[in-house]
Amino acid sequence: MRATKLTLPRSCVALGFALALTLAFAPASAFAAGARAPSRDEIVSKLDKFETAPEIDLPALRQQVLERARTRMRNDPGPVNRPLIAPDLADLPNLTVQIEFDNDTPIIEPESYEAVGRIADALVHASLLPYTFLIVGHVESNGRREANVILSQRRADAIRDVLVNMFKISAKRVRAIGLGEEQFLDRARPTAPINGQMQILTLAKLPDEQPAADANAAPAKKPTKRR
Repeated sequence: MRATKLTLPRSCVALGFALALTLAFAPASAFAAGARAPSRDEIVSKLDKFETAPEIDLPALRQQVLERARTRMRNDPGPVNRPLIAPDLADLPNLTVQIEFDNDTPIIEPESYEAVGRIADALVHASLLPYTFLIVGHVESNGRREANVILSQRRADAIRDVLVNMFKISAKRVRAIGLGEEQFLDRARPTAPINGQMQILTLAKLPDEQPAADANAAPAKKPTKRR
């Protein structure tokens, strides 16, 4: 009798792999503290609210963030009153996730692979397949601003790399940017841990590969054969 081969959906494989990593390597304290990754449905409900795409030049924004962090302004209002560097991003559907990294590095701690796996599982949900997403890195106000921008970019890139390389999310659908401490999640408390969390934003809708045919268009005429 021939054995039947069971093929699991890619999303289940991704989540199962993430859970295996979490159980194998995460310290007991992570579970004792009640840490919980958002569910796939929670992620989908947060990100599935897209309406319009802002006109954002990500390479230009990345350079602008770095230059502002390097510049010592004479009348700098300080981290509490500093204006948002990319206010348009605040209007996009978003999810804030606590991803733990090794201290001052872009190395993702093993206990956070479950959260990254849940994100991957959500991104292949039918409701989110038509969209592209932006991973946004933030850092609380500690240390040098320029170093914080670089660290936040490396951490956002690390999450994108895991989604693309480990969980096989299309590279065309995921981009990354680090805002450092230039756009706090909690502006009233610049040093609060929440300002070190990561964001996933629904950035734009994927272009249709094949434009729909105009129903009112006249049928194409066949070329006349020469005798």
